[in-house]
Amino acid sequence: MSSTPDDLRARNLRMLAVLAALFLVPLLLAFYMYYATDWRPLKRVNHGTLISPVRPLPLVQLPRVSLSESGTPPTGAADEFRTQWSLVYIGTGNCDEPCRQALYVMRQTRLSLNNNMTRVNRVFLTTGSCCAREFLAKEHAGLIVLDATGAAGMGLLREFPHDGRPYSVFIVDPLGNLMMSYDARQNPKGLLEDLQKLLRLSHIG
Repeated sequence: MSSTPDDLRARNLRMLAVLAALFLVPLLLAFYMYYATDWRPLKRVNHGTLISPVRPLPLVQLPRVSLSESGTPPTGAADEFRTQWSLVYIGTGNCDEPCRQALYVMRQTRLSLNNNMTRVNRVFLTTGSCCAREFLAKEHAGLIVLDATGAAGMGLLREFPHDGRPYSVFIVDPLGNLMMSYDARQNPKGLLEDLQKLLRLSHIG
């Protein structure tokens, strides 16, 4: 039995209705769940605070602070932040409790990188009262300590955010770009995960 034009039109309309429902129902359901309920999709976020846009650090040459009592420390290289990834802390050289916590987080984070630890430097920019040499030498072997009290150091420090600085660990990439800060009072696993992600995605440093 052949279909009449009215039957064909009705069948086409039903097909359009089904197709429209397949498109609209998921959309309406998503709107309902997002705006009418407490459900929210999970987001992948950084644990630290991104510095956007990234800040290219000036090319400066700061005096290195020797952690031994004898000997004149060599001047730091002009490309100190342009060889590897760097975890950076800024504070007075006598290293109070926030400083010790931040340096501990930096040390343990680097160690936790395992094979990638050689890609990361730890840098302490001192702003005065330098230095707690015995403590730093004993607890933080390999730490690069730079005297940032001079004019060049002041120019460099201006690029680092001031808010929360006594508790902040900064990440600088091998091109000398300041790109992230992290509160050392938080779970250090967050800094490790952020740094692992950066190293995994990076083909430099």
